[in-house]
Amino acid sequence: MKVERYSIYWVDLNPVVGTEISKVRPAVVISDDLMNEHLKTVVLCPLTSQLHPAWRSRIAITCAGEPSEIAVDQIRTVSKLRLKRVVDRLTAADAEQLRKLIIEMYGLA
Repeated sequence: MKVERYSIYWVDLNPVVGTEISKVRPAVVISDDLMNEHLKTVVLCPLTSQLHPAWRSRIAITCAGEPSEIAVDQIRTVSKLRLKRVVDRLTAADAEQLRKLIIEMYGLA
């Protein structure tokens, strides 16, 4: 399976522990395409339909025509075997906003 950065896939996030986001849901791949090509895992941010406009760790987007949030505070590495099918893809503006928030939250140093 060719996995592309900023594509949104249906992903099976079960099983989980504690307050991790669970169930089969859309998630946006944030790992680099070169990593996606060579590794058996991908790094992603799950999407949720529960909107929290005041939460700085979330980015409001539209996914497959539905309002959603990217949960940047729930970044996970998962096996590619958890990926199902492509749902959508981030716009260039949403991808830029996601990159900026990841740098703000997790830094480069």
